[in-house]
Amino acid sequence: MSRPGPVITLAAGAVLAVGLGVASAIAAQAPVTEAAARAPSTAETTAPPTAEATAEATAPAAGESAAPPATGQTSPAPSAQETAAPEPVRTAPRKADYGGRVKGNGGLIAISIRDGKAIGYFCDGRAEAWFKGTESGGELRLTSRGGGRVTAELDGGRARGLVAIGGGKWRFVAPTVVKPSGLYRATAMVRGARLRAGWIVLKNPNGGYTQVGAAFEGETQVPVPRLQDGRPTAPVTVGGATLQPEDVDGFIEELR
Repeated sequence: MSRPGPVITLAAGAVLAVGLGVASAIAAQAPVTEAAARAPSTAETTAPPTAEATAEATAPAAGESAAPPATGQTSPAPSAQETAAPEPVRTAPRKADYGGRVKGNGGLIAISIRDGKAIGYFCDGRAEAWFKGTESGGELRLTSRGGGRVTAELDGGRARGLVAIGGGKWRFVAPTVVKPSGLYRATAMVRGARLRAGWIVLKNPNGGYTQVGAAFEGETQVPVPRLQDGRPTAPVTVGGATLQPEDVDGFIEELR
Protein backbone atom coordinates (compact mmCIF):
# COMPACT_ATOMS: atom_id res chain seq x y z
CA MET A 1 0.00 0.00 0.00
CA SER A 2 1.50 3.37 -1.19
CA ARG A 3 1.55 6.57 0.84
CA PRO A 4 -0.12 9.57 -0.97
CA GLY A 5 0.80 12.10 1.69
CA PRO A 6 3.99 13.53 0.22
CA VAL A 7 2.54 13.77 -3.30
CA ILE A 8 -0.48 15.71 -2.10
CA THR A 9 1.73 17.94 -0.10
CA LEU A 10 3.88 18.75 -3.10
CA ALA A 11 0.84 19.38 -5.30
CA ALA A 12 -0.65 21.69 -2.75
CA GLY A 13 2.65 23.60 -2.53
CA ALA A 14 2.76 23.99 -6.30
CA VAL A 15 -0.76 25.30 -6.40
CA LEU A 16 -0.01 27.77 -3.63
CA ALA A 17 3.11 29.04 -5.44
CA VAL A 18 1.16 29.61 -8.64
CA GLY A 19 -1.51 31.50 -6.76
CA LEU A 20 1.01 33.73 -5.05
CA GLY A 21 2.64 34.60 -8.44
CA VAL A 22 -0.68 35.54 -9.99
CA ALA A 23 -1.55 37.70 -7.01
CA SER A 24 1.79 39.48 -7.23
CA ALA A 25 1.28 40.22 -10.94
CA ILE A 26 -2.19 41.60 -10.32
CA ALA A 27 -0.92 43.79 -7.49
CA ALA A 28 1.85 45.23 -9.70
CA GLN A 29 -0.54 46.13 -12.51
CA ALA A 30 -3.22 47.72 -10.31
CA PRO A 31 -1.60 51.22 -9.84
CA VAL A 32 -1.04 51.64 -13.54
CA THR A 33 -4.64 50.78 -14.31
CA GLU A 34 -5.97 53.25 -11.68
CA ALA A 35 -3.70 56.03 -12.93
CA ALA A 36 -4.79 55.41 -16.47
CA ALA A 37 -8.40 55.56 -15.38
CA ARG A 38 -7.89 58.94 -13.69
CA ALA A 39 -6.00 60.49 -16.72
CA PRO A 40 -8.18 62.13 -19.48
CA SER A 41 -8.40 60.33 -22.75
CA THR A 42 -6.79 61.58 -25.96
CA ALA A 43 -10.21 62.38 -27.38
CA GLU A 44 -11.02 64.54 -24.34
CA THR A 45 -7.82 66.61 -24.55
CA THR A 46 -8.05 67.30 -28.30
CA ALA A 47 -11.77 67.99 -28.61
CA PRO A 48 -12.49 71.49 -30.13
CA PRO A 49 -14.06 74.19 -27.88
CA THR A 50 -17.79 74.59 -27.98
CA ALA A 51 -19.51 77.62 -29.64
CA GLU A 52 -20.34 79.04 -26.20
CA ALA A 53 -16.69 78.88 -25.12
CA THR A 54 -15.56 80.56 -28.37
CA ALA A 55 -18.08 83.39 -27.96
CA GLU A 56 -16.96 83.99 -24.37
CA ALA A 57 -13.27 84.04 -25.38
CA THR A 58 -13.77 86.51 -28.28
CA ALA A 59 -16.38 88.81 -26.72
CA PRO A 60 -14.96 92.29 -25.79
CA ALA A 61 -14.67 93.17 -22.16
CA ALA A 62 -17.02 95.76 -20.66
CA GLY A 63 -16.09 99.30 -21.74
CA GLU A 64 -14.23 98.06 -24.81
CA SER A 65 -15.53 98.45 -28.34
CA ALA A 66 -15.29 95.66 -30.80
CA ALA A 67 -12.73 96.22 -33.53
CA PRO A 68 -14.20 96.30 -37.04
CA PRO A 69 -13.38 93.32 -39.15
CA ALA A 70 -10.40 93.69 -41.44
CA THR A 71 -11.42 94.21 -45.04
CA GLY A 72 -7.98 94.49 -46.62
CA GLN A 73 -8.77 98.07 -47.74
CA THR A 74 -7.16 101.30 -46.51
CA SER A 75 -8.83 104.71 -46.19
CA PRO A 76 -8.11 107.01 -49.13
CA ALA A 77 -5.55 109.75 -48.50
CA PRO A 78 -7.09 113.23 -48.04
CA SER A 79 -7.05 115.38 -51.14
CA ALA A 80 -5.06 118.60 -51.43
CA GLN A 81 -8.26 120.62 -51.00
CA GLU A 82 -9.03 118.81 -47.75
CA THR A 83 -5.56 119.29 -46.29
CA ALA A 84 -5.02 122.86 -47.49
CA ALA A 85 -5.51 125.53 -44.84
CA PRO A 86 -8.49 127.83 -45.43
CA GLU A 87 -7.71 131.18 -46.92
CA PRO A 88 -7.73 133.95 -44.37
CA VAL A 89 -10.60 136.35 -44.57
CA ARG A 90 -9.46 139.83 -45.59
CA THR A 91 -10.80 142.65 -43.46
CA ALA A 92 -10.28 146.39 -43.52
CA PRO A 93 -9.91 148.53 -40.42
CA ARG A 94 -12.95 150.53 -39.32
CA LYS A 95 -11.07 153.70 -40.22
CA ALA A 96 -8.43 153.83 -42.93
CA ASP A 97 -7.05 156.18 -45.55
CA TYR A 98 -5.24 155.09 -48.71
CA GLY A 99 -3.41 157.09 -51.34
CA GLY A 100 -1.28 156.22 -54.36
CA ARG A 101 -0.43 156.71 -58.00
CA VAL A 102 -2.51 155.46 -60.91
CA LYS A 103 -0.27 153.44 -63.24
CA GLY A 104 -0.06 154.62 -66.83
CA ASN A 105 -2.06 157.76 -66.11
CA GLY A 106 0.05 160.02 -63.91
CA GLY A 107 -2.88 160.85 -61.67
CA LEU A 108 -3.45 160.10 -58.00
CA ILE A 109 -6.21 158.29 -56.16
CA ALA A 110 -7.29 158.60 -52.54
CA ILE A 111 -9.73 156.34 -50.67
CA SER A 112 -11.12 156.73 -47.17
CA ILE A 113 -13.12 154.13 -45.22
CA ARG A 114 -15.24 154.72 -42.13
CA ASP A 115 -17.14 151.77 -40.61
CA GLY A 116 -17.63 149.95 -43.91
CA LYS A 117 -18.64 153.05 -45.90
CA ALA A 118 -16.12 154.49 -48.32
CA ILE A 119 -15.44 157.44 -50.60
CA GLY A 120 -12.74 157.96 -53.20
CA TYR A 121 -11.32 160.70 -55.36
CA PHE A 122 -9.37 160.42 -58.61
CA CYS A 123 -7.61 163.36 -60.23
CA ASP A 124 -4.91 163.78 -62.85
CA GLY A 125 -5.03 167.59 -63.01
CA ARG A 126 -7.44 167.57 -65.97
CA ALA A 127 -10.19 165.09 -65.14
CA GLU A 128 -11.56 164.24 -61.73
CA ALA A 129 -14.20 161.97 -60.22
CA TRP A 130 -15.69 161.48 -56.76
CA PHE A 131 -16.73 157.96 -55.80
CA LYS A 132 -18.74 156.45 -52.99
CA GLY A 133 -19.67 152.91 -51.99
CA THR A 134 -18.93 150.22 -49.44
CA GLU A 135 -16.23 147.88 -48.18
CA SER A 136 -17.01 144.30 -47.14
CA GLY A 137 -14.63 141.45 -46.38
CA GLY A 138 -11.70 143.41 -47.76
CA GLU A 139 -13.49 144.06 -51.08
CA LEU A 140 -14.07 147.66 -52.14
CA ARG A 141 -16.78 148.74 -54.61
CA LEU A 142 -17.21 152.43 -55.47
CA THR A 143 -19.13 154.26 -58.22
CA SER A 144 -19.38 157.85 -59.45
CA ARG A 145 -22.24 159.87 -60.93
CA GLY A 146 -20.67 159.79 -64.37
CA GLY A 147 -20.54 155.99 -64.47
CA GLY A 148 -16.97 155.63 -63.24
CA ARG A 149 -16.04 152.92 -60.80
CA VAL A 150 -13.31 151.79 -58.45
CA THR A 151 -12.81 148.16 -57.46
CA ALA A 152 -10.06 147.08 -55.10
CA GLU A 153 -8.89 144.48 -52.61
CA LEU A 154 -7.69 145.69 -49.24
CA ASP A 155 -4.88 143.59 -47.83
CA GLY A 156 -1.51 144.06 -46.18
CA GLY A 157 -2.06 147.78 -45.60
CA ARG A 158 -2.70 148.45 -49.30
CA ALA A 159 -5.59 148.95 -51.68
CA ARG A 160 -4.93 147.23 -55.02
CA GLY A 161 -7.39 147.62 -57.85
CA LEU A 162 -8.73 149.32 -60.91
CA VAL A 163 -10.17 152.78 -61.57
CA ALA A 164 -12.35 153.32 -64.64
CA ILE A 165 -13.38 156.81 -65.78
CA GLY A 166 -14.18 158.43 -69.12
CA GLY A 167 -13.55 155.28 -71.11
CA GLY A 168 -10.10 154.73 -69.59
CA LYS A 169 -9.05 152.02 -67.14
CA TRP A 170 -5.94 152.05 -64.99
CA ARG A 171 -4.56 149.96 -62.18
CA PHE A 172 -3.29 151.38 -58.93
CA VAL A 173 -1.66 150.42 -55.64
CA ALA A 174 -2.46 152.76 -52.76
CA PRO A 175 -0.78 152.22 -49.37
CA THR A 176 -2.32 153.50 -46.15
CA VAL A 177 -1.45 157.11 -45.38
CA VAL A 178 -1.62 159.43 -42.37
CA LYS A 179 -2.22 163.16 -42.20
CA PRO A 180 -1.25 165.48 -43.72
CA SER A 181 -1.37 162.98 -46.60
CA GLY A 182 -4.89 162.22 -47.76
CA LEU A 183 -7.99 163.73 -49.29
CA TYR A 184 -9.09 167.39 -49.03
CA ARG A 185 -12.04 169.40 -50.31
CA ALA A 186 -13.36 173.00 -50.24
CA THR A 187 -16.73 174.45 -51.33
CA ALA A 188 -18.39 177.89 -51.43
CA MET A 189 -21.06 179.87 -53.30
CA VAL A 190 -19.52 182.57 -55.50
CA ARG A 191 -21.54 184.85 -57.82
CA GLY A 192 -24.50 182.51 -57.62
CA ALA A 193 -22.49 179.49 -58.64
CA ARG A 194 -21.16 176.67 -56.53
CA LEU A 195 -17.39 176.73 -56.29
CA ARG A 196 -15.71 173.45 -55.37
CA ALA A 197 -12.19 172.11 -55.32
CA GLY A 198 -10.56 168.82 -54.42
CA TRP A 199 -6.99 167.78 -53.66
CA ILE A 200 -4.96 164.65 -53.00
CA VAL A 201 -1.80 165.10 -50.94
CA LEU A 202 0.86 162.38 -50.65
CA LYS A 203 4.07 162.58 -48.68
CA ASN A 204 7.16 161.59 -50.69
CA PRO A 205 9.52 158.95 -49.25
CA ASN A 206 12.49 161.33 -49.66
CA GLY A 207 10.68 164.37 -48.22
CA GLY A 208 8.22 166.95 -49.47
CA TYR A 209 4.74 166.31 -50.85
CA THR A 210 3.15 165.45 -54.16
CA GLN A 211 -0.32 166.81 -54.74
CA VAL A 212 -2.85 167.13 -57.51
CA GLY A 213 -6.23 168.84 -57.60
CA ALA A 214 -8.98 170.41 -59.67
CA ALA A 215 -11.44 173.27 -59.13
CA PHE A 216 -14.75 174.14 -60.81
CA GLU A 217 -17.02 177.16 -60.73
CA GLY A 218 -20.35 175.67 -61.69
CA GLU A 219 -19.40 173.46 -64.65
CA THR A 220 -16.40 175.55 -65.66
CA GLN A 221 -12.98 174.40 -64.62
CA VAL A 222 -10.84 177.11 -63.02
CA PRO A 223 -7.20 177.14 -61.86
CA VAL A 224 -6.64 175.37 -58.57
CA PRO A 225 -4.04 176.60 -56.06
CA ARG A 226 -1.55 174.36 -54.31
CA LEU A 227 -2.19 173.59 -50.66
CA GLN A 228 0.47 174.47 -48.14
CA ASP A 229 2.86 171.62 -47.38
CA GLY A 230 2.39 170.53 -43.78
CA ARG A 231 -0.68 172.79 -43.45
CA PRO A 232 -3.12 171.61 -46.12
CA THR A 233 -6.14 173.06 -44.30
CA ALA A 234 -4.81 176.65 -44.47
CA PRO A 235 -7.13 179.01 -46.44
CA VAL A 236 -6.62 179.30 -50.22
CA THR A 237 -8.02 181.56 -52.92
CA VAL A 238 -10.03 179.96 -55.74
CA GLY A 239 -11.74 182.08 -58.45
CA GLY A 240 -11.32 185.23 -56.41
CA ALA A 241 -12.92 183.66 -53.34
CA THR A 242 -11.25 182.48 -50.16
CA LEU A 243 -11.92 178.83 -49.38
CA GLN A 244 -11.22 176.77 -46.31
CA PRO A 245 -10.05 173.23 -47.22
CA GLU A 246 -11.21 170.36 -45.00
CA ASP A 247 -9.67 166.96 -44.54
CA VAL A 248 -11.80 163.92 -45.28
CA ASP A 249 -13.27 163.66 -41.78
CA GLY A 250 -14.86 167.08 -42.25
CA PHE A 251 -16.98 166.14 -45.29
CA ILE A 252 -17.13 162.34 -45.61
CA GLU A 253 -20.67 162.21 -44.18
CA GLU A 254 -21.92 164.49 -46.99
CA LEU A 255 -20.73 162.10 -49.67
CA ARG A 256 -21.56 158.70 -48.14
